[in-house]
Amino acid sequence: MPGHPHPYPLEPARAGDAAPLAAMSEALIEQGLRPAWSAARIRWHVRDPDSVVLTARLGAGIAGFAIMRYGDEVAHLNLLAVAPAHRRRGVARALLEWLEESALTAGTFIIGLELREGNAAARSFYRALEYRELGQIPGYYQGLESAIRMSRDVRARRASTPGAHQQTP
Repeated sequence: MPGHPHPYPLEPARAGDAAPLAAMSEALIEQGLRPAWSAARIRWHVRDPDSVVLTARLGAGIAGFAIMRYGDEVAHLNLLAVAPAHRRRGVARALLEWLEESALTAGTFIIGLELREGNAAARSFYRALEYRELGQIPGYYQGLESAIRMSRDVRARRASTPGAHQQTP
């Protein structure tokens, strides 16, 4: 509603957020695997000028987060997680759309990602946002599970959105 703040404000993570984000990654993304996303690794991305660690907050808590690393030609979505109590409320979509828009602004038009082959909900989510499957990577997750590689050209959605950043003659 106009005049009302979004219930999940998006903001860059702070170094102090690294431990809770690592715990969320372990519980929500890396279950059944040796945790690869430590607080130190997340803190590195918080400080890295080519990365964005974005949080969706609710009060003092973190409802969701995403980590994206930007390259010259391709941005890579490393992690995206939303706490179960906050799912199906547009949090993941808001995080991803913010990151896509920042990639587009930076002139990085392709976003790539991998997700666990068995994560049907994530696969459906990305398909709904026009990500296309590029293939499977056997044993990608510590030899235990295959990954599905997906990507999307972020220029496509902007071009099809009415009133989106059109140049005037």
